[in-house]
Amino acid sequence: MNPPPFFCDVALARRIERVEANLMAAAADAARLRRGDDSGFVMRVAGSVATFAEDGSPFNKIAGLGFDGVPDEAVLDEVERAFADRGAPVQAEVSALADPAVGALLTARGYRLESFENVLGLALDTGYERASPPGVDVRVARDEEFDAWLDVVADGFAHPDGQGVPSHEDFPREVLLNAERDFATAGVVPYLALHDGSVAGGGSLRVADGVAQLTGAATAPAHRRHGVQTALLAARLADAAAARCDIAVVTTQPGSKSQQNVQRRGFHLLYTRAVLVREVPPMGATRTSGR
Repeated sequence: MNPPPFFCDVALARRIERVEANLMAAAADAARLRRGDDSGFVMRVAGSVATFAEDGSPFNKIAGLGFDGVPDEAVLDEVERAFADRGAPVQAEVSALADPAVGALLTARGYRLESFENVLGLALDTGYERASPPGVDVRVARDEEFDAWLDVVADGFAHPDGQGVPSHEDFPREVLLNAERDFATAGVVPYLALHDGSVAGGGSLRVADGVAQLTGAATAPAHRRHGVQTALLAARLADAAAARCDIAVVTTQPGSKSQQNVQRRGFHLLYTRAVLVREVPPMGATRTSGR
């Protein structure tokens, strides 16, 4: 008998979003250390975080809103000024299980819906084993393999599979490389996949508060359709279960090959995040709270 679908209540969504927000904060702090300057920031906003790492970074966002009250408009004014001072739009990722008042507040302030992303989850127990198809080997990347891991992940992201809703974001290679370096500094563990002895793909894992975050999975185009992603997923799930995580989560584009792959492994859609964006205001423009 198949297990029932995984039900996500507000409490579980709060835990996942808190873990995500803390990862963004740690990654932005890592970027600041790498750069050696004060161009980035981490600001707390009603239980969530607003982070800026560097120009064009995927860590420039507000994450985790809507689970610890509605943010004060004066705080949002400060956050929006901080992004505007750096010439960056404000991107807020808001869970469908967050307080609906947050979405109403942001749209009233000029944020517009840009896209959606799906958060999928799998309940973990001790029954996960590392399993790879013939010719595929997955391991935690060794120190001397870190650059090879960076390259294959960047190459994979540069050539998306093309299935599902296209991402609204497109990051230059150097920005992606910096982001993956910052992830590693923030405690994300890199995994390398080999196919017939050649570097074929990579992924990563972060464990926090019983949540296993599966991030950064990509396969080089020449090695696709050989079970690389399946092997990467199996290895990380086995390690997450061994670390006593009770849930694994992954974020995907709606209808993507990545979503299809994890659903085949038993993941269920937990909730969707709306991505709301407020563009950089014109030079000289002023803003008053509530307008």
